[in-house]
Amino acid sequence: MSLPRVALESAVITHGLPRPLNLEVAHECEAAVSRAGAVPVTIAIIGGRAAVGLSEDELVELARDTDARKCAVQDIGVLVAAGVRAGTTVSATLALAAGAGLAVMSTGGIGGVHFGSFDVSGDLLQLTRSAVTVVCSGAKSILDLPATLEALETLGIPVIGYGTDEFPGFYHAETGLALSHRLDTPSAVTEAIRAYRAAGYVGGILLVQPAPDPMSREETDDLVRDAMEKAEADGVSGQQVTPYLLSKMAELSKGVTLDVNRELLVANAALAAQLALFL
Repeated sequence: MSLPRVALESAVITHGLPRPLNLEVAHECEAAVSRAGAVPVTIAIIGGRAAVGLSEDELVELARDTDARKCAVQDIGVLVAAGVRAGTTVSATLALAAGAGLAVMSTGGIGGVHFGSFDVSGDLLQLTRSAVTVVCSGAKSILDLPATLEALETLGIPVIGYGTDEFPGFYHAETGLALSHRLDTPSAVTEAIRAYRAAGYVGGILLVQPAPDPMSREETDDLVRDAMEKAEADGVSGQQVTPYLLSKMAELSKGVTLDVNRELLVANAALAAQLALFL
């Protein structure tokens, strides 16, 4: 009997964390999945193929590649044809995980609705297309969280709080955004997942849990504001906005955001593995 598998996204390795921390955290996430008794499956674009599971050498090369691209779902085919390395975002990881028959994936935070613009992450639409349960700590703090939660509800994507009644804000836990659903054990979550699938629901399910040691909402809001002002002054746009803001927040917080990010990534990987054991 084969062990259950857990998909891990890799844009956090190529664009979410500085080197060499990115490789350390990638190893820690894989180890957290293995300790729970499941198989970690890091997904990425590697030299002309969509790789569902990386060897140690491939993981190291990806983490060290400063020219690695960022791959959303709409980029998969072109980047495979180009023969480059790329870290897969939530949307691309969802598509590839679903195609490979993986039922659970782990990430830090999903993309969502950006402040004051029509920029909406493809993660949200892909969640309606892929029958994968995503364990995360809500949406990234740099986003318009109320609008993101509203979009998830509009799209009919189930959002379940794991041990929380609020939609987490990645670095901070208390957002004031009430969730309609809360479950507190892996067995209860997997029972709900089975019920969704039995009812014919074929989209993604979002399971959100707060970071183990979150920052305060006020601290996060101040960092986001300062980082956004610097991004505007530097003319940052497009796919570079998110990695720029995360990097700037790490700098402004003297590394505190990196510590929170590291802890929540490992915690989410561990929880995803527990779910995989039940499914």
